[in-house]
Amino acid sequence: MGAFRLARKIQDMKLDGKIAVVTGGSSGIGLATARTFLAEGARVYITGRRQAKLDDVVVALGSNAVAVQGDVSKPADLDRLYALIRKEVGHVDIVFANAGIGEVAPLGELTEEHVDALLDINIKGVIWTVQKALPLMGRGGSIILNASIVASKGWANWSVYSATKAAVRSFARTWASDLKGRDIRVNAVSPGVILTPGHSKTGLQAAELEAFYTYAAGITPLGRNGEDSEVAKVVAFLASDDSSFVTGSEIFADGGFAQV
Repeated sequence: MGAFRLARKIQDMKLDGKIAVVTGGSSGIGLATARTFLAEGARVYITGRRQAKLDDVVVALGSNAVAVQGDVSKPADLDRLYALIRKEVGHVDIVFANAGIGEVAPLGELTEEHVDALLDINIKGVIWTVQKALPLMGRGGSIILNASIVASKGWANWSVYSATKAAVRSFARTWASDLKGRDIRVNAVSPGVILTPGHSKTGLQAAELEAFYTYAAGITPLGRNGEDSEVAKVVAFLASDDSSFVTGSEIFADGGFAQV
């Protein structure tokens, strides 16, 4: 590639030189977003709970990706992440609070374990991920929260998960107000039914999951379910200066599922 073309390619990178954090970055939407951030020129720190999986992923992503094993529900793990970032680069420009779990259980059969797990990771994990990043963030920073269409829908058996995602959507509004004057934007992306490995951990059996995919595709205006890379592009938009006047907002990446 000639010098001019290389310079033009670098100039076209929307996140060139940015420092990004992606929690839950070893698979699904998190991994797809890490790839997109890297392609746009960012240095990306990804977290996940499984060290072996992280090791494989970071090799595939390349030298501008750094993996830090950790559980977002454990504040001490996030302290380790941000201490490393402070030591290596000194600041954070982008936070994608993506880590989360989805498990189904009907009202009447809810257990303390089920409720605590969802609250600890999907709500508390988002709080600690963002709050602990703030001392490293300056003007022009962008925080993106991974919500879901379930915050707007009323599916049976998904009550606690849906409530956690409604809380995440609310955080985008309230934190945008909390950070008024700091020029740090906070937005939420709400994916629809996306084909990711995470659905295998919802508690649905294989046949139930396949039936759900078929049903969802059938009532989605675009006539199909989404890909993780399609959500990643929306997150990259919210991370970039292209969305410089967008804060407190929710962008649906759902093929129209929750819109019509």
